[in-house]
Amino acid sequence: MAATPDDGGYWIVTNDGYVAACGDAALLGEQTSLNAPIVGIAATPDGGGYYLVASDGGIFAFGDAEFQGSAGSLHLNKVVVGMTVDPTTGGYWLVATDGGIFAYGVPFFGSTGSIHLNRPVVGMAADAATGGYWLVASDGGIFSYNAPFYGSTGSMTLDKPIVGMESPTSGSGYRFIAADGGVFTYGTSGFYSTPIFAPPPPSSPSPGGSPNAPACLIYMSNSSPPDGYEETATITSNQPNASVTLSKHYSTTTSTNSGITDGTGEAAISFNIGSAAQGYPVVVYATVGAASCSTGFTPV
Repeated sequence: MAATPDDGGYWIVTNDGYVAACGDAALLGEQTSLNAPIVGIAATPDGGGYYLVASDGGIFAFGDAEFQGSAGSLHLNKVVVGMTVDPTTGGYWLVATDGGIFAYGVPFFGSTGSIHLNRPVVGMAADAATGGYWLVASDGGIFSYNAPFYGSTGSMTLDKPIVGMESPTSGSGYRFIAADGGVFTYGTSGFYSTPIFAPPPPSSPSPGGSPNAPACLIYMSNSSPPDGYEETATITSNQPNASVTLSKHYSTTTSTNSGITDGTGEAAISFNIGSAAQGYPVVVYATVGAASCSTGFTPV
């Protein structure tokens, strides 16, 4: 999530690239054609734009946001899970699940890349007052680098894991968001609402009045499944009676399942969650005939 400059609202993004604007935040764009799922959003200092970051380190800029570099072409030890913008320079940092930091037009203050973590890092936020930043783990634990500590959920029992954080450009403090949409506020950060997302827009016909271009979407039965849970991926598409290949990528491991869509272009493929570590994202890709799509989930 990302706050507006006056802290009167915020944006929240889904892993398939849809954006919800809450309070006085304006919707400036979405990115739903992806190679990897979206894992974070960060606003520009004036609130006139924002960036989306994907798990492969790819960056998408909207409004007055300026592209300054990405990790999309790098070999990553762990997937990227978040980013934040420096309110002074307009540069930005990306953070991976091990707490590794990638800096673009901003200083490096430290990371947890060499530290053994109880839970993986899932997001970060910049402190407008000091120019430093915070990292947050899936249990709500906070790591501060040139920034003050305001509190955490590290000692609480959460219904769902923390999946991101942000800090306002005015005032002091930060917010966490959990996988169920719960928002936790610390310092002077305010609470405005839990997110409500608009449904995906309808597909647009291809030029010349021919049938719609191949397209698909994946919906997971549980975005935060426990160990041993049987997860089901429901694929909707405009590809009836087509072969489906479902790939699940975790760290350096990839497994696949196959199926076929019915006459309406839908398919459901189930698989067991038993080898992915708690709190670490699993990226799910599907090819459905000539279409492809992706999403993700985080085991707890």
